[in-house]
Amino acid sequence: MTIERSNPPALHATPGYHHVTKIRADELIMFAGQCPLQPSGELAKGGLSGQTEQVIQNILLALEAAGARPEDVVRTVIYVASPDRAQLSAVWTQLNESPLAPAFTSASTLLGVAQLGFPGQLVEIDVTAAL
Repeated sequence: MTIERSNPPALHATPGYHHVTKIRADELIMFAGQCPLQPSGELAKGGLSGQTEQVIQNILLALEAAGARPEDVVRTVIYVASPDRAQLSAVWTQLNESPLAPAFTSASTLLGVAQLGFPGQLVEIDVTAAL
């Protein structure tokens, strides 16, 4: 499997992700959007930061279950239930300071949305990996 990440010179600089992620792989793994739910099914406490930490842990567990690592992630979509750019930026920073950080060097999208599926849910991340 090979993953090539690049930023065409005619496009703007990015804060860590790459505009283009090209993959040659035997397997493509699509994960359900990971929510900030604990194994008990309860929403993680600690506001946006606590929920983001739970999502990080859930993604790491899902990757491991599929035999993948953060370095194998080829696409992420990050949803934050907030119109506040500072909150979106805080989530991006937390993700890039976590053990999941290599996942966000591939093609990534960060969106502020009106609401997510569970009452009180503030963040969800959609991940695709390749092996």
